Amino acid sequence: MATLLERSEAPAFLQGTKLLLIDGKHVAAQSGKTFEVVNPATEEVIATVAEGDAADIALAVSAARKSFESGVWRSLPASERARIMLRFADLVEENGDELSLLETMNNGMPRAFARNSVHGGAKWLRWFGGSVTRIYGQTASSAVSAPGEFHVYTRKEPIGVVGLITPWNGPIGTFFIKVAPALASGCSIVQKPSEITPLTALRLGELALEAGVPAGVLNVVPGFGAGAGAAMANHPGINKISFTGSTAVGKELVRASAGNLKRVTLELGGKSPCVVFDDADMDIAIPGAAMAIAANTGQVCFAGSRLFVQRKSFDKVVAGIGRVLQSLKVGNGLEEDTVLGPVVSAKQRDRVTGYIQTGLSEGAEIVSGGQPIDGKGFFVSPTVFANVHASMKIVQEEIFGPVLVATPFDDLEEVPALANATNYGLGGGIYTTNINTAHKLAARIETGNVWINCYSMLDAAMPFGGYKESGWGRELSAEGLDAYLETKSVWVKLS
Repeated sequence: MATLLERSEAPAFLQGTKLLLIDGKHVAAQSGKTFEVVNPATEEVIATVAEGDAADIALAVSAARKSFESGVWRSLPASERARIMLRFADLVEENGDELSLLETMNNGMPRAFARNSVHGGAKWLRWFGGSVTRIYGQTASSAVSAPGEFHVYTRKEPIGVVGLITPWNGPIGTFFIKVAPALASGCSIVQKPSEITPLTALRLGELALEAGVPAGVLNVVPGFGAGAGAAMANHPGINKISFTGSTAVGKELVRASAGNLKRVTLELGGKSPCVVFDDADMDIAIPGAAMAIAANTGQVCFAGSRLFVQRKSFDKVVAGIGRVLQSLKVGNGLEEDTVLGPVVSAKQRDRVTGYIQTGLSEGAEIVSGGQPIDGKGFFVSPTVFANVHASMKIVQEEIFGPVLVATPFDDLEEVPALANATNYGLGGGIYTTNINTAHKLAARIETGNVWINCYSMLDAAMPFGGYKESGWGRELSAEGLDAYLETKSVWVKLS
């Protein structure tokens, strides 16, 4: 372990208080406050970070507004913005060892998962960097009521200064899901990472400057929701908020954003169904459904946390998933064979274990896992419940941990009602070898994403978002880029 740490630049980055990044400079919080960052695998303090609040958000918004109005970024030739974004992607990969180590030490996720986040972020940067040269409007002169008398066209323009609030469960991934399209559109940015996992965002802000993103275009202000987050939602100088996090906080942001009618994109919670039919290839379905709840220790908004299995195969599938989960190594994410790291904090550990106890008190049966894990670190045993019913809290509420609830069904016609019996609608998995079954069910599940014979696939070209209380709008893809653009109609009277 020491050798790995010695090879990386991460320990050097962690030295000293990590400051806010505003207008291209490292600055202390105006209040002078700091907070500590903890490694969830060891419970050790690994960094001290400046705590931004409303005064710092105001300073960052001012810097972002100045950069936007000056045109230092949005007025660059599209090919130049693209070149800088591609250079940013190269730097992310060149510093991938450091970034993945920081992510694992801060969030607890396995190192392989962190490396995938780094590579995914670089891919998304390149995809949106390539989109910069394809942002343009349309002409409609021949379609208006008086063709020949008017020349009419539309322009696509950046929405302005955007506030990007990212969560603790996937710091690098959610950073790029928001920052990449915001940069591509020509917006200027105030980015607030979670106070639990601020380290990679601060480092990525430095790499953006190194790549050539002008000062003031990307400002990073760690802080707490009640201070920095609320200030962003209320600030009249921010034109759009993009938030990933809990549904409860998302609703608060909507209310707070009403002051200047900010545009709002929300990627919120989930309680996603994973459906296994009798005809599924069980060599694919069983490990696939297991990893749908185990990935990132279940701390994934679209985790497949509600399992529905056709009755004939129910016992076999549930037992098989239990065996897969119990075979996965739980431990420090810096150990290369770890598959399940800790949950992110003591608070989250207590939340997840509290739900396990609630499930037992409500009459559910643990068929796998559930036992406490003693010692240092915020570890939770992956747990599978059976004998559940729809009114149970463990079935209805997002646990955000490695807890799976399993329900049998008899035929396809039962599944849509079961799958849709939730306020959420982010993801869903279907395992079957019958193409008709797959497409019929995909059309009837009320979710923004459906995966057939796979789970949790993401790509920059595909829209990502949710139905119902899982959010507003879409991220990634052309739809995600359009969320950072305004459309202007221009009419020219011809003489």
